[in-house]
Amino acid sequence: MSDRRKPDFDWRDPLFIEDLLDEEERMIRDAARDFAQKRLMPLIRDWHRHETFDPDIMRELGDMGFLGMQIEGYGCAGASYTAYGLVARELERVDAAFRSACGVQGGLAMTPIHLFGSEEQKQKYLPPMARGERIGCFGLTEPDAGSDPSRMRARARTVDGGYRLSGNKVWITHASIADVFVVWARDDEGTVRGFILERGQSGLETRKIEGKFSVRASPTGEIFMDDVFVPQDQVLPSAKGLSAPLTCLNRARLAICWGAMGAAEFCWQASRDYVLERHQFGRPLAASQLVQAKLAEMQSEIALSLHATLRLSRLQDEGRATPEMFSLVKRNAARKALEICRTARDMHGGNGISDEYHVVRHMLNLEVENTLEGTYDIHSLVLGAAQTGIRAFAG
Repeated sequence: MSDRRKPDFDWRDPLFIEDLLDEEERMIRDAARDFAQKRLMPLIRDWHRHETFDPDIMRELGDMGFLGMQIEGYGCAGASYTAYGLVARELERVDAAFRSACGVQGGLAMTPIHLFGSEEQKQKYLPPMARGERIGCFGLTEPDAGSDPSRMRARARTVDGGYRLSGNKVWITHASIADVFVVWARDDEGTVRGFILERGQSGLETRKIEGKFSVRASPTGEIFMDDVFVPQDQVLPSAKGLSAPLTCLNRARLAICWGAMGAAEFCWQASRDYVLERHQFGRPLAASQLVQAKLAEMQSEIALSLHATLRLSRLQDEGRATPEMFSLVKRNAARKALEICRTARDMHGGNGISDEYHVVRHMLNLEVENTLEGTYDIHSLVLGAAQTGIRAFAG
């Protein structure tokens, strides 16, 4: 008989995902956790309550090396997508606003410049954006074309020396505070092209969207373009067709998968602590079979989703990840995290609606994460088409 010692079960990490991370990834994760808990956690309640965001926090994220950290060179860390995801997990364990700040800056604003920009554009924009000195945004979504960017109405008309852009973009993270705008529009031939705009250009205006009930600490806005002149050297030369912005969205979806699990982990562990401390009818709530069943469901879904997300990250690092893989993991992670946060809110009883306990904030944030970067239903159709060869959403 074997005399090997029986392994211990770690309820926080039931499938030992920690063993699958290398030393550098753990160091980056631990640094992100320390920064998030000590610097960001004390801020979030008031920021969420008052729907505020201090842009100076971007410089601090830059100082940590979190902005564009998956990019090689140009002042960026050149870390793996797995490390990038682990940082997203820790930032959203505090709030989606911080994960979004990092993801939009590095994944959506810097990535298209890195992938499709000229060397001059990379040198001009990426270093100050990596330091958080210039804030970027990604203008794709339009009022009449949320899940269907093929219906894009923004137009880029060819003129001497460049283009004239007209159109509106909506639900754009950081639009109201951005210095750099990566905007997508159709040219004279109907081809989607990428353009770099800067605040202060004639005809370019932004407006903050007020009254959100989700990710309130993240400024979301609209971009208005009225015959904005964009010189030729501000056009992304290698970005032609919808595949360019969709490539950037896939990288952003990876951060959402990790971030959603960070929020879910917070709510699960907060609920576990709460039901152990809270007594009803002479015993802790944790003694109830129903409560234990809910905790088991939370633990199971988080463990399974984390391992799926880690696998997707490894595939992305290897250059083997496909859009359908991102759809599968993002669809599952966002929906399961939302369900876990809703259950946590219920387990906290009346206290669950108080932001002192944080779970209702995460629950509201997950409502939008179930929608952004492709809704749950749209990703279902992507996977359905991959299985059947039939595009059910084609017009």
